[in-house]
Amino acid sequence: MQARLSEAFLSGDLEKCLEMARTLAVVSGIGPHPLETLLPVAESHDRRAELLDLTDRLAQAAPQDCRLLELGATLLMQLGFLDEAESRLNDALQRRPGHLPALSTLSCTLTQAGRFADACAVLKRMQALDPRDPSALSNIAYITAASGDVHEAINLYRQAIQIKPDHPQMRLNYSIALLKAGYFQQGWSEHEWRFRLPGHTSLPMAQLLPNITEKLDLRGKHVLVTQEEGYGDTFMYLRYLPLLAQRGAIIRVWGADIMSDLCARVEGVDTVQSGGTTPYYDYHCPFISLPRAFAASPNPFGVNPPYIAADLVKSAHFAARLRDDHNLKVGLVWSGAPRRDQTEPFMLDQRRSMTLETLRPLFDLPKTSFYSLQKGTATGQLDESKTPIIDLMPECLTMDDTAALIDNLDIVVSVDTSVVHLAGAMNKPVLLMDRVNPCWRWMTDRTDSPWYPSLRILRQTRAWDWSDVVSSVRALLHDESERKKS
Repeated sequence: MQARLSEAFLSGDLEKCLEMARTLAVVSGIGPHPLETLLPVAESHDRRAELLDLTDRLAQAAPQDCRLLELGATLLMQLGFLDEAESRLNDALQRRPGHLPALSTLSCTLTQAGRFADACAVLKRMQALDPRDPSALSNIAYITAASGDVHEAINLYRQAIQIKPDHPQMRLNYSIALLKAGYFQQGWSEHEWRFRLPGHTSLPMAQLLPNITEKLDLRGKHVLVTQEEGYGDTFMYLRYLPLLAQRGAIIRVWGADIMSDLCARVEGVDTVQSGGTTPYYDYHCPFISLPRAFAASPNPFGVNPPYIAADLVKSAHFAARLRDDHNLKVGLVWSGAPRRDQTEPFMLDQRRSMTLETLRPLFDLPKTSFYSLQKGTATGQLDESKTPIIDLMPECLTMDDTAALIDNLDIVVSVDTSVVHLAGAMNKPVLLMDRVNPCWRWMTDRTDSPWYPSLRILRQTRAWDWSDVVSSVRALLHDESERKKS
């Protein structure tokens, strides 16, 4: 019947789902609520709102059922309704004070809200309930790093790893804390633990590119460099390919799709492949493993930007389009890809993105023109909001096209997206509007980046509040406009 419940849910027959869930709940009596089995389905098909509706309707008839309170809270947290999620979890915990899944969801909700001290207090309650489980200690380490104390986080991770040294996710989180603190060589070595988690590479580890040393002879060796995660990672690590080529490697980049033309122009790249069957290689290396390979070399950060250049013909096209604009030309990105079918990226995107309306204080700046660099569903906000933004992005079908447009701008202002990496790799001035608890690569307590000399970081002082960041961007753009005018 559980399979039929999923089928009914996916077909949109919510009344049938209600009937079946009530029956299953009566039959099972204990254990997870039947609706809980639909959570992965709702997540992967972006049907959270429908499952929340089912949960609330069942809860009206069974208000004493803590399982429905907790499931509803989980969905509300994922959808961004954090206050209501917290309220439901507190109600559930009043009835079951030591229920670890509810405590775990509460800590996640508080973390998503940026209330790190409160989240840490919940995790310490969990640790006291089960002191043998290192997960709570590891999660406390994560919260400690999120709040900015990465060195204490590293100490906590080490304590947790002593309890369970072969836990891949824990080791991966530890590597991120090391990288965030600037311990790059050790951090990249630890980062290889990700290969023990699903979805990173299906190629044999025995042929993974080893660390670059004077004894490693790459002359005539075919090195297959593969895309592993987002476009930003690829842009960031393309900087290592010229160094591989200098050592005599024959480099094929695989999986670049809309980045193919850009990748092909990076110095040292022999061929670029999108899709198809696995080509011949002597070594393979995901982009994210390249810094590990070069960590102990004379060039641990690869070559300096610019290592990506715009296509001259495409750049000339946009130059002609912008020829009569003598203002400060600013490229804008206010939202990332929501990836609603993947819960962790979806929740992260809620923290890193803003609405276009949030940037309205910028639009009365004199002698300043704004150009959209936005892609995806957030472009719909251009139609809804009356702003003086020029949108040429319908002409940009690939990242190569976007690079040509960026080449003709004076500065890029963006939340943490691949455009930041693309502009930084081109050595274009970039203002990064960054969130509380940033990605490791932007580190902590600094406004510059060892990866992109042209980048300046403007970070939230309060989670979910972009007002200080936008004010700082406005002041900096005003100064840039005055300099250009003079």
